[in-house]
Amino acid sequence: MVTPDPVAAYRPLAPARADLVAWPDVFGTRFIVFVDTEEEFDWAAPLSRDAHAVSAVAAIPEANRWFADHGVPLTYMVDYPIVADARAVDLLRAACADGVSAIGAQLHAWVTPPFDEALTPFNSYAGNLPRALEAAKIDCLTEAITAAFGTRPIAYRAGRYGIGPNTLSLLAARGYRLDSSMRSRYTYTADGGPDFSVIGNAAFHVGSGSGLIELPLTTVHTGVLRRQGAALYHALGSVPKGRGLFARAGLLSRVALTPEDMPLHDALEAIAVAAGEGVRVLNFAFHSPSLVPGHTPYVRDAADLAVFYGWWAAVLNDLARRGIAAASLDQVIAAARARR
Repeated sequence: MVTPDPVAAYRPLAPARADLVAWPDVFGTRFIVFVDTEEEFDWAAPLSRDAHAVSAVAAIPEANRWFADHGVPLTYMVDYPIVADARAVDLLRAACADGVSAIGAQLHAWVTPPFDEALTPFNSYAGNLPRALEAAKIDCLTEAITAAFGTRPIAYRAGRYGIGPNTLSLLAARGYRLDSSMRSRYTYTADGGPDFSVIGNAAFHVGSGSGLIELPLTTVHTGVLRRQGAALYHALGSVPKGRGLFARAGLLSRVALTPEDMPLHDALEAIAVAAGEGVRVLNFAFHSPSLVPGHTPYVRDAADLAVFYGWWAAVLNDLARRGIAAASLDQVIAAARARR
């Protein structure tokens, strides 16, 4: 077993100014919603190759209709257990018949063949695997999605945000056009994952002429001390309960744009801050098992599910009030490439 070394963790560099996406003026400020479409498993248990189910996918048609009624296309980042299930594929194919929702790829390394690695937290970050093995898993997932849906996926997300030094070049070589594996201002070095501390919310082009763009998951520092955000938040991590105390005092919070464990008040403040800072594409996400109570820590019962949809209703109203419209995956990619 490999012992994680925080010093040796993968730390992508902040993009050069010249690589930032120059969004067309006509595109305005938009938002996109990704759904991590995956199996259900016990989040508190050790990772397993087979202790999972895919029953929650049955809730996707209703959820897709709810978002469609609010004018929001969804991009389903599908992993291997989902694409290997015929019923799940049928349900997702029907959802995407609306012409604006899309299918992308999400690689959970521990449940995606080939299984040539030990089952450890370190290896669950696909970017930690040898280049050839990571490539083989990406190919397996990509080919399975292509066969199931008849279209090759062009958007990718690494499960656990686990990209590594080889991931983006592997994706570009396989025709992917958008990666959304970087979680702005988060770090996962405790058990061997990557460190995105210097990654902000701006989309950027990856490599010269690769055709791949990175769209980080939007994360915003809010509170009175938000301008000291990244450095202060990092320092508070070494103070017992420091981050919680500062958050409750309204001094500093780190807010990701997701209904999962992010209170509505914080999310609305984060949207205001992001818009004020000039973020042109707000990137929202949630896990598909949260659509059914009992499968994630975020939606434990019917009351939590009502809160989940209430969160979205309030957020969508706020975005509409600000003139921030929804965008499909194709619209985001086309706009990002317009001036490149």
